[in-house]
Amino acid sequence: MNYGCPDFQLASRLSRRKLLQVGSAGFAGLSLPNLLRASEASKIAAKAKHIIFLHQFGGPSHIDTFDMKPDAPDGIRGAFKPIASRQPGLQVCEHLPRFSQTINRFAQVRSVHHRMKNHNSATYYSLTGHAPPLDDIRLRDSPELYPAYGSTVAKLKPVEDPAVPTFMAYPYVLRDGSVTPGQTASFLGKPYDPFFIGEDPASPDFRLPELSLPASLPLSRLDDRRGLLQMIDRQGDLMGWSSTAKGIDSFYDRALTMLASPRVKKAFDLSQEPDKLRDDYGRNTYGQSCLLARRLVETGVRFVTVYYLNTIGGRGKGGWDTHGDNFNQLQNDLCPITDRTVPTLIEDLESRGLLDETLVVWMGEFGRSPKVVSSKKFGADGRDHWPQCYTVLFAGGGVTPGAIHGASDRIGAYPALNPVSPDDIAATMFWALGIDPATEIHDTLNRPFPIAAGRPITEIFS
Repeated sequence: MNYGCPDFQLASRLSRRKLLQVGSAGFAGLSLPNLLRASEASKIAAKAKHIIFLHQFGGPSHIDTFDMKPDAPDGIRGAFKPIASRQPGLQVCEHLPRFSQTINRFAQVRSVHHRMKNHNSATYYSLTGHAPPLDDIRLRDSPELYPAYGSTVAKLKPVEDPAVPTFMAYPYVLRDGSVTPGQTASFLGKPYDPFFIGEDPASPDFRLPELSLPASLPLSRLDDRRGLLQMIDRQGDLMGWSSTAKGIDSFYDRALTMLASPRVKKAFDLSQEPDKLRDDYGRNTYGQSCLLARRLVETGVRFVTVYYLNTIGGRGKGGWDTHGDNFNQLQNDLCPITDRTVPTLIEDLESRGLLDETLVVWMGEFGRSPKVVSSKKFGADGRDHWPQCYTVLFAGGGVTPGAIHGASDRIGAYPALNPVSPDDIAATMFWALGIDPATEIHDTLNRPFPIAAGRPITEIFS
């Protein structure tokens, strides 16, 4: 036996439990090479402990926000003017004045692109990092589709404290006609679904029914799952959008553990925050949702997904799908809310010493067309879907402040430098958490798949 062999030396450092798993290779899909690879994966130095994933359903206009083209021809550059930012030589939209003072804390990736032109398919891609089998608005969730980022994290890097969920998502379920796939654990199984919050954090009586025991039901009586189930059913529809999860033992085990955790219950009490800070975030659903995200990270939640809105939006609906009246929607609604909330989140995390260990990702499923368009259906001054090139923002979690990766062409239509795919965005988030993007998960047929097919964008990290 070659005891000097590097593979043997590495294997000798594996835990006895891991080595025993080799004997189960036939049914568990494990082998010594896979175990060695997993051991190497654990050596990736994590840049962040937490991720706050801010998803902008509908597709923000990159050309009217962070990648403006003031020298582009009329009909492309749009109605807004760029303003200087705190970062020398960098400009942002005039309707993002607070962002202009905090954009130097962000890294921008300006060359993200893919081919999905429909919301459900493009959003699935942005929520999982895997391209769907077809670009169709009728794309539905199925066991063949990949899990949400947070579900993968929950399986591969769960929070050690059983009272703290690894993955939480709120306050909406995304849908464009039908529920958009990519929001759940899919083939990983219901135990890795997000702990979903359907309440509005901006509501004066915001609370989680599953974390508030009725006065007539002391914790000592909740000694069986049936009692917990009855209690939750009486207080509200906890997960009506995913009813099949209601019979999963592990979910109720987690809920019971959370019921007994004062620390977790405290995280949802936004009234403990100063009024001024709540005002700074914005007394709206998005603002208070981002404030809650900071509190959840403080409690130890690993992955928090905040959805801007449950629908793509459109004229008068408040979302980012600005086929018509693009400039008024951005100026009067979308930009002011974003400009108030996101910079406040960054500053709040930084003031509490949490920004270095928390990666904040701001993105939508695609950008908007460089050309300003008009149509009978949507009206004038709109921009259409544009997956060919758009911008994603990163902050905290080891990111180099002010870094810019990639570039769009002179009109913001296509990548001109260092093109990046959603696969690379996914790989970047996993890598930042210390998870090897090549790590394999198995579907319902036990087929192995890497959690991300892309390459981490290490250039934007220090």
